[in-house]
Amino acid sequence: MTSAPSDAGLLAPGWALSPAAATTSDDAFLQALLDAEAALTRVQAAVGLAPAEAATAVTEAADAGRFDTRSLAERARAGGNPVIPLVADLTKAVGEEHGPYVHRGATSQDIMDTATMLVAGRTLALVLDELGRTERALAGLAADHRDTVMPGRTLTQHAVPTTFGLKAAGWRSLVLDARDRVTAVRDTLPAQLGGAAGTLAAFETYGAADPLALPRGYARELGLRAPVLPWHTLRTPIADLAGCLAFTAGALGKIAVDVLTLSRTEIAEVTEGDGGGSSAMPHKANPVRSTLVAAAARRAPQLAATLYGSLAAQDERPAGAWHAEWEPLRDLLRLVGGAARDTAELTEHLRVHADVMREHLGLTHGLIVSERLSAELTPLLGRARARELLTELARRTYREHRPLRELLAEETELKDIDLDGLTDPARYTGAAAALTDRALERR
Repeated sequence: MTSAPSDAGLLAPGWALSPAAATTSDDAFLQALLDAEAALTRVQAAVGLAPAEAATAVTEAADAGRFDTRSLAERARAGGNPVIPLVADLTKAVGEEHGPYVHRGATSQDIMDTATMLVAGRTLALVLDELGRTERALAGLAADHRDTVMPGRTLTQHAVPTTFGLKAAGWRSLVLDARDRVTAVRDTLPAQLGGAAGTLAAFETYGAADPLALPRGYARELGLRAPVLPWHTLRTPIADLAGCLAFTAGALGKIAVDVLTLSRTEIAEVTEGDGGGSSAMPHKANPVRSTLVAAAARRAPQLAATLYGSLAAQDERPAGAWHAEWEPLRDLLRLVGGAARDTAELTEHLRVHADVMREHLGLTHGLIVSERLSAELTPLLGRARARELLTELARRTYREHRPLRELLAEETELKDIDLDGLTDPARYTGAAAALTDRALERR
């Protein structure tokens, strides 16, 4: 039994049912291709190269619901891209009178590249919405937990105390960095119009008094940026998309891997608001949102690498380099769109267990403040003696399972020191609160 192909995302729960899934579907790409074709006829009508009636006819016909996506996909194999069969079908749809004005002067790459920019712009707008949700959730977490002390960890081990507020503020900073990069790329996505070899020669033949005005008008018609040059083999827009999407995936991935670590059963300092179930173990509440975001972060760099590799595009139209971009770019848009959706849900419902964090500060029996003790005791005992004493007491702390505070109290040379203050992890968070406040000033 055979059926029409589907891109519902059966094996891609990270982007399935996300807003980005809709804007990157086959139907969405088809509509973008049709939007590009309709705009091309309209801009030519605006400068007298096509009748106004033709522009109206093409625009009315440019509805994805009127075309057979599967048939287009099958026939695309003959010419290597879907624009060729689409032009034939659109020409037939508008009728014999207006058919000659369909795709007039353009080449397949003009339409494909322009449609790709439309799809990217529509998807990036959704990504920015999700990043906004995440930023707001993280701002709330950072403010609420400005003074929530927890173990700082370096190379997987307890280092010195920090605060969850500072951690959340750091996550938010990455999200804002991603927002700024995505915004910059979205606002500069260019239309593509160059004709067969990027010279606009055909438009001159058809009577255009100023061929350079056509790409400008075309871009305005579509809400895209007018390029300085046709960019058939000048793939900066694709590289910029690759960069901002890979960065965004990594920025969101940082949040995800931190949550995965902190939500381990043995740590349990945070938990996802709604954990996922297990097919075999009824007791489990898996951190599914974090898992999906982490998976996207691992895939994104390789997809971006393919797009960067396509910068080496020969001649005035490449064989293979351009074609290699389509699937990884769509995958990147989907991955990041899904990851942005999942991160928003994750951060909005994240549960922070401040009592567990506080409890974990004592796992090393007070050694988490050894850096502070070293600095405070050096002026009193001298550097060598302070180091010698703390090294010996650290060994005894582990060997005897006694708190460092208790062992310090037995040292007669420390009888006049405020050991309670020096050994309280909550009093050794440095400028964490001030750093959190400063981070939250960024809008």
